[in-house]
Amino acid sequence: MTKGDEAAYAKFYDHYFDRLRRYLLVLTRGNEDASREALQSALLRVVRHIKVFASDEVFWGWLTVLARTALFDQTRKRRRYLSFLDRFTRQAQIVPAPQKEPDTKLLDLLEGGLALLPADERQLLEAKYLDGSSIQEIAANLQTSEKAVESRLVRVRRNLKAMLLGQLKHEE
Repeated sequence: MTKGDEAAYAKFYDHYFDRLRRYLLVLTRGNEDASREALQSALLRVVRHIKVFASDEVFWGWLTVLARTALFDQTRKRRRYLSFLDRFTRQAQIVPAPQKEPDTKLLDLLEGGLALLPADERQLLEAKYLDGSSIQEIAANLQTSEKAVESRLVRVRRNLKAMLLGQLKHEE
């Protein structure tokens, strides 16, 4: 294995894989996911740091140390991650904003803008949005077509919007 021989690694794998897995299952108290991750990490460490050992017992001792440290590193990493998530969620907790009353400033601007409109345009908006009249009803009352009422509403809304935006921009 020290020379990168795949057959030697396959022999090592066949001989020690189940033994290491059982060892890690005992250490993790039966947690298969944690033991599997630690085993993967331990096997990577074996490949990176393999050397010649005097006996099988010494080699097994070295493998158990690698497996335990892989498990401890994994546990520390998981704790750090969970601690980070805990800190992150504490900082990111959204405090609900207190319920505000309707923006009186905007309502005042809207009422002022309506007061500045010509009487016929103001009555058109009031009929549509305050009284809840339909386009058909407004057209019948004004003795005009529905299309004409819709066009006038679009024009009046556009003018009122421009007036309000100008006032808001001026206040900033």
